[in-house]
Amino acid sequence: MAFVADRLNAVKPSATIAVTQKARDLRLAGRDIISLGAGEPDFDTPAHIIEAAKKALDDGFTRYTATNGLPELQQAISAKFKRDNGLNYKPSQIHVSCGGKPVIFNAFMASINPGDEVIIPTPYWVSYPDIAAMFNGVPVFVDCPTSTNFKLTPEKLDAAITSKTKWLMLNSPSNPSGTAYTETDLMGLAEVLMRHPHVWIFTDDIYEHIIYDGFKFKTLAQVEPALWERTLTMNGMSKAYCMTGWRVGFAGGPDEIIRAMTKVQSQSISHTAAVSQVASVAALNGPHDFIKEHNKVFRDRRDLVVSMLNQTQGLNCPTPEGAFYVYPSCKELIGKTTEDGKCIQTDEDFVTALIEAEGVAAVHGAAFGLSPHFRISYATSTDLLKDACERIQRFCASLR
Repeated sequence: MAFVADRLNAVKPSATIAVTQKARDLRLAGRDIISLGAGEPDFDTPAHIIEAAKKALDDGFTRYTATNGLPELQQAISAKFKRDNGLNYKPSQIHVSCGGKPVIFNAFMASINPGDEVIIPTPYWVSYPDIAAMFNGVPVFVDCPTSTNFKLTPEKLDAAITSKTKWLMLNSPSNPSGTAYTETDLMGLAEVLMRHPHVWIFTDDIYEHIIYDGFKFKTLAQVEPALWERTLTMNGMSKAYCMTGWRVGFAGGPDEIIRAMTKVQSQSISHTAAVSQVASVAALNGPHDFIKEHNKVFRDRRDLVVSMLNQTQGLNCPTPEGAFYVYPSCKELIGKTTEDGKCIQTDEDFVTALIEAEGVAAVHGAAFGLSPHFRISYATSTDLLKDACERIQRFCASLR
């Protein structure tokens, strides 16, 4: 009898984690590696957040909490949704978990029956389809190429919806492309969704605060309040608040789905760490000036990377509105050959040859469902980014 459950046959390991681990392994082996794979800010967690955590530990705050989080954290998240998004969620309509993935996991486990379809615009964050597949859901991919600025159009959304559709996944600003949906974009999608009342919407707003050039962030339930009753609005502490390792994600939603997600969590992780919850209260209720300062640095890095990649032979790099990724096309390099005679037939071949030749780790576009592209995270130092882009330029120029 096989040990591994059949459901895992449909699941792939996270490509972004795999690339980051490969970079670590090569460094340990003595290679000079610049890792641009991880979606992790290089800024430290702000001091006032750390101090709140230290005080909690000094005060002996180390015990279990309620499954859905501390009341103080639920209140802080409820206030955040009202302040930032104009959304009204009671504390009882808030779900707290240990990062964004468990929020998605809990929502899908609580709601997906075998054969239910999940619409996923491509390119997508790598975990969406695999978490759906774990529960015998059917990912329905909708290509959103460069010609639509990597955005889902109303026409394509309408064509993808069937009687089996359970969820639409909507990520803005996007991982991996950095594309962000305007209020007008969202209104177009909302008009379609209003005609299909059986479809639930999952909005992943984790990069909400990392936006540039005066972009005005909106989320779907804010733009069309009539969709509030079937929208789960997810966010978290990891990106804007530089709290990746603290592991706190959260969502607001209607009572039915929050109760079901809480039931799932009560039999899995129980709750996220008590000290991380206290730190999150301090982050949400405290000063936010550091976010604007970080964004200035991210914007300058974005501009550097976009400029240098667009000066690179065979690459075309759109300028993203948010997050800290670029998603350049390497289409013109497919079919070319490396100096050691390897033919680049896919974007995975491209990033594999790049790390072997120049020690730059990036993630291939096929991992995000749209090729031939690759993803670079510019959440690292400007000097490293300049060095990495020079290496990429040298590598691309060497192809024949």
